[in-house]
Amino acid sequence: MPFFCLNGPESTGKTSLAESLSAHFVGTWLPEYARKYVENLNREYTYRDICHIAHKQIEEQNEMKKNSSETVFFDTDLIITKVWFLHKYKKAPPFVDKYLKITPVDCYLLCYPDLEWQEEAVREHGGDTERLFFFEWYKREIQKTGKPFFVITGQQEERLQNAIRCVGQFLSTFPFSSYL
Repeated sequence: MPFFCLNGPESTGKTSLAESLSAHFVGTWLPEYARKYVENLNREYTYRDICHIAHKQIEEQNEMKKNSSETVFFDTDLIITKVWFLHKYKKAPPFVDKYLKITPVDCYLLCYPDLEWQEEAVREHGGDTERLFFFEWYKREIQKTGKPFFVITGQQEERLQNAIRCVGQFLSTFPFSSYL
């Protein structure tokens, strides 16, 4: 059961790709917990809220690791949360890096910010320059994990087909490649 994580700046199609890839590969899609959590706050989020989100992400990933026999597609993970901590508060709790060293993610799909920005209440970083800044930051953080990754580009169907091709390429080299 390989684990993939969709990563990248805001409004780069992570959620729709995770959902579509799980359907295509008959796998499981784990929605982004942070979005749901922040949307339900009746106040500005805090450092403590992000700690809660990080712990919940770890809990969800560990639960999937124990119980899933399918290919899993995570809609974001602790890398985005780590960058969120560092950008907003200039510090991240040590447990974040500690967990990233043992993350169950096998491969990252890093979404390039070549899609048009879509405004949403929970989004904060929409300029092209800002999204490229975060893209490069996520890329560096992924590289620190030593896990393989693919950059996903393109519009609509082309983007999905590029992601399908990259997942298929990874699965062909993954142990127990009968997942194809």
